[in-house]
Amino acid sequence: MTRIGELPPSLGQHFSVSTAREEGVLRSRLRASDLESPFRGTRRRASALETTDAATDIGPMTGPHRAEQLQRRAGAHGYAPRMHPEHFFALETAAALWGAPLPLFRRLGEDDEELPVHVGVFGTGSLPRLAGVTGHRMRPATTAVCTLEGLRVTTPASTWASLGTLPLHDLVALGDYFCRVWRPGYGRPRTDRQPLTTPARLRAATASGRRVGVRRLREALALVRTDSWSPRESKVRCILVEAGLAEPELNIDVFDDDGRFLGCADMAYPRRKVAVEYHGIWHSSTYARDVERIARLRAAGWTVIEVTADLVRRPADLVSRVRQALG
Repeated sequence: MTRIGELPPSLGQHFSVSTAREEGVLRSRLRASDLESPFRGTRRRASALETTDAATDIGPMTGPHRAEQLQRRAGAHGYAPRMHPEHFFALETAAALWGAPLPLFRRLGEDDEELPVHVGVFGTGSLPRLAGVTGHRMRPATTAVCTLEGLRVTTPASTWASLGTLPLHDLVALGDYFCRVWRPGYGRPRTDRQPLTTPARLRAATASGRRVGVRRLREALALVRTDSWSPRESKVRCILVEAGLAEPELNIDVFDDDGRFLGCADMAYPRRKVAVEYHGIWHSSTYARDVERIARLRAAGWTVIEVTADLVRRPADLVSRVRQALG
């Protein structure tokens, strides 16, 4: 019999009450203050919330977007011990497990609102009936499932194609994230990673059957690129292209006339020596390096348009600045 105050290491961070009882854990121990009950019949060690970070992130997403992603992930891991073995995580929950960027679900200041855990079910199987869990009946023809971090989850392509109700720019950013190719270069980190999926797979998933938001999915497909590094960069690119400007090259390594590396530009028009750089929460940890990089570009004769979240909310001003720089 397990002594009070101890938990068998085999239980892990998230476990069901029934499994714990089979391991000899007393009911009184399961009511201890160091355990949380995210769903009926499950327990979570209090420290588990610190270990549910996504292993698939492309960058340090912070702020309310990161908080929502972590809550979605925690919800999935908390529900997993009691989930039916043939069910799987889907929609926004699947996207969060893949570490993907999503628009905010809650308004600022509504931190207490729970984010639902989305669970997919094939065929006529029973849908989950539990507070905080939303079940969705899905078809194998349009939904592919794989295993991620020990959890059943829709594949990146199926996840993307299931979220056709997202705003267009958010859908493009999601596709950019899933399809990013980690090319080698001076300014490119972690080039050993493989893309989570490809534009061709997104296209195949979209065409696999009837889907909600299929017209928007097709529109987004034409805008998805494989070299965007953040959702804000994706949004800026969409704004520029929709305004009729030429599409910028993404995250290119820039060199001076003597071949010295100056930096990697977020978005660039090399022939015009114009760079568009986004500054925000995503890049705050590298602010000093960004300042030096932009100074080197300007010293080499480049025009650099610096973009903030405030400027993105004024797309006409953003477009005007870039258009003026391009002449």
